[in-house]
Amino acid sequence: MAEANRGGHTRWRLGALVALLVLLLGLGLGLAQASPARAIEGATTAEAPPGCAATPGFIGLDGRQSLEIRRAPGAQKLGDYVRRSNVRLRQLAEDRSFEPEQIVVQEQPPFSLVGIQEGDGRFTPELGVDDPAAACFGLSRQQLALRYRDDLRRAISTYRSAHTPSAWLKGTALASLVLAVYILWLRLQGGINRRLRRHFAERPHFVMQELGRVGLGGFVEADQVRHLMQWLRQVVHWSLVLVVSYLLIPLLLGFFPPTAGIAEGLRGQIRTTLLGVLRSVVQAIPNLVSIVMVLVITVLVIRASQAWFRAIHHGRVRLPGFYQEWALPTSRLVTILFSLFGLAAAFPYIPGSGSKVFQGAGLFLGALAAIGSSAVTTNIISGLMLIYTRAFREGDRVEINGVVGVVQDRALLVTRLQTPRNELVSIPNASVIGASVVNYSFSRREIQQPVAIATTITIGYDVPWRRVHALMLAAAGSVAGITDEVAPFVLQTALNDFHISYELTAFVRAPDTYRQTLSEVLAALQDQFAAADVEILSPGYHAIRNGNRSTVPKTGDPNV
Repeated sequence: MAEANRGGHTRWRLGALVALLVLLLGLGLGLAQASPARAIEGATTAEAPPGCAATPGFIGLDGRQSLEIRRAPGAQKLGDYVRRSNVRLRQLAEDRSFEPEQIVVQEQPPFSLVGIQEGDGRFTPELGVDDPAAACFGLSRQQLALRYRDDLRRAISTYRSAHTPSAWLKGTALASLVLAVYILWLRLQGGINRRLRRHFAERPHFVMQELGRVGLGGFVEADQVRHLMQWLRQVVHWSLVLVVSYLLIPLLLGFFPPTAGIAEGLRGQIRTTLLGVLRSVVQAIPNLVSIVMVLVITVLVIRASQAWFRAIHHGRVRLPGFYQEWALPTSRLVTILFSLFGLAAAFPYIPGSGSKVFQGAGLFLGALAAIGSSAVTTNIISGLMLIYTRAFREGDRVEINGVVGVVQDRALLVTRLQTPRNELVSIPNASVIGASVVNYSFSRREIQQPVAIATTITIGYDVPWRRVHALMLAAAGSVAGITDEVAPFVLQTALNDFHISYELTAFVRAPDTYRQTLSEVLAALQDQFAAADVEILSPGYHAIRNGNRSTVPKTGDPNV
């Protein structure tokens, strides 16, 4: 029940917030005084006719543009003419003894004069319209003069109706109402923002559930979702506050005559911005559709290639001369190539791709690539060579630059080995390609033969070599890690000054146990020779003999 009450309270707050926003917009659109300025019908501003000003001047009151002037009569300058006309129009509007209907038009070729008809019949000209000025609007001289007369009457009437005590009281009342609605809206907006903050802090798992439904739950954590939602909440909250506050400024200014012109300018700026954004969005729709199509095709091609290479990796598809271990690295390379191709195909359709900003960003990225490309490129090429020369693969036991370990990762830039002490060693591929690589797992995997270990000991000349061979072979046979697929053997490798070198070669069952098996073989050799009371001269030592005993073995049974 409490949960239902909280949900109903939240819905009430949201409904009230929407209603207040609508009310604010309604006040701004319906109660703000509309500007009487309007464009001259039939006028074109795309290209000014000869003799007409490219930037027209305007005559009006309180910042409102009532009359558009593109050419001053006679040899007068347009700026001076507009300035004097504005001063004169304000004088007439503030003179309450003057009636707007006194503004009339008289024909005095080659001019149509707009002036004041006095009560005694005298006519005082204020504006002059000639044929070149009318041609700037595509109108006749008489039509433009009549238009100016109506605009002047309207401007004076509007000015006087706005500068009355009742108009000021009305503007003050409307401004107070708008401010009250704005403050109430701020309170509701702040309350909803606080509730959302608590909601995201206490219940982050509802977003995780939605992400899990679309298969994205494993890519993010609850804390990441919580921080992201809190950040989005703040962005939306403050963006909404700033936008509504900015729209409130022209709304309030429009209620008072001295600032009505400023308000109209701000509203025009807002309209221009919104129309520009909408126009840009509409114009960008075809390009956005093209970008989406390119991205969809690229994703489909990448997924198809990845499925193909996975089938090769699992052995479901076989290509002559293409090894299974090449499948996943080649899939990554193909994915990168298709991604770059898709980016290149979609780039021309990105809005603003030809602007200076994009060009500058491209130069910056190119400079960074040029600075760091030497070492990176060397490692990438070395990584590719290691992949396609099949020197080793993940899971192999190898020795690189004196480091023995199991290959954990074979990336484009580095090769990572896990040593027997669980140390992770990262070796740049450029160093790997220039060093000798010993692969202990290759023979068992590729030619189904066990890898051998070899160790050398030295025994004195007084011990028969056949006995030494037997003891060494017995030591190898007693180790569980030595396989019987290939029989171990012993070689005499050197007749030294004081002893003979015997090398035992035995084959390991599994390359993963290479280090442990070698240790067990050495221990077994010590045990066998100790039990036989045979002295191992490794390392060699120097003995002084008195000549009573010869180093030549006794004749007879070779096993004695």
